Amino acid sequence: MTGNHEPKHILVINDTKEILDAFRVLLEDEGYLVSLDNFSALDAGEKLADVKALKPDAIILDFMFGDEPLGWQFLQLLRMDRATAAIPIVVCTAAVRQAQEQESHLRTLGVEIVLKPFDIDHILLALQRALDPAGKPDEPGVPPTPQ
Repeated sequence: MTGNHEPKHILVINDTKEILDAFRVLLEDEGYLVSLDNFSALDAGEKLADVKALKPDAIILDFMFGDEPLGWQFLQLLRMDRATAAIPIVVCTAAVRQAQEQESHLRTLGVEIVLKPFDIDHILLALQRALDPAGKPDEPGVPPTPQ
């Protein structure tokens, strides 16, 4: 993230403080502006308003919060609202079965999927693909998309 580019703003939504902290360090080290949300307000409408106010360039979203698939429900809300429908999303989850069941639909929505535990480079590549689906590997700081 060097040069004249404004840093991309990434919103990370996860219910585990340690994971939020790890994402902050990882993404800030990569030059991103980072906002964190622990999904404490279970009111999805309120959370949607928060996203609209923050205007992130991308969202990293957990799939499960406790035993509830709130991430999936929130993703549906994001995609159904004109103000948030185009925000790139990376679903980062340990809910392997649920993610695999929804994988083709998520891909249709342009959502990247990263299963936990994940390799740091994998999450960074998924985020880059989400931010730039056309893939411009020649830009500074942009890793090439694997073939």
